[in-house]
Amino acid sequence: MAESRLRSMGESISRHTSRQLKFIIPGAIITYIFDTHHVVLGLLSHSEPSNLARSVHPPYLTSSSCVNSIMCIHRLFALLSLALGSCVVGLFLYVLFVPWMQGVELNYRSWRDSPVLSSVIPVLTASILAGWSLLSITLGKWSRLGYIEGTIGASGLYALTFGLIGLLPTPKFHRL
Repeated sequence: MAESRLRSMGESISRHTSRQLKFIIPGAIITYIFDTHHVVLGLLSHSEPSNLARSVHPPYLTSSSCVNSIMCIHRLFALLSLALGSCVVGLFLYVLFVPWMQGVELNYRSWRDSPVLSSVIPVLTASILAGWSLLSITLGKWSRLGYIEGTIGASGLYALTFGLIGLLPTPKFHRL
């Protein structure tokens, strides 16, 4: 009995892990190929964007004006996309750990009926859409990637993030 339960648990874990690897492997490959994480960090740390098409920037946006101002537009967009990505991770973790924190068992399939999930899931969805869109636009406009590769890079980064979050075990709720 115990041996069959361990075997089924091992099959369940490996099946779940293999499903998450469908997100992790392509996301990691795309992130590595397009160097998305370094490009985003470069946009956050450099005073001038590394876009080859400099004509899209107004003439007053030079490196000296960017250093003297509080924040350049490319830094602001990169920071906002990073903030929305962090919000997505935080909301996913909140949804995963609500049963443990509040001591209630949630039915994720009927999330609209839950007072907790019905407020968190729409915010999570909006954060995913806004964060991915803003990251795609930021990478497309102010990096060497361009719009197509920037969108692919943003998608890879989000797929990697979702896959890694999906590997976290959901805490089990035990009734007393």
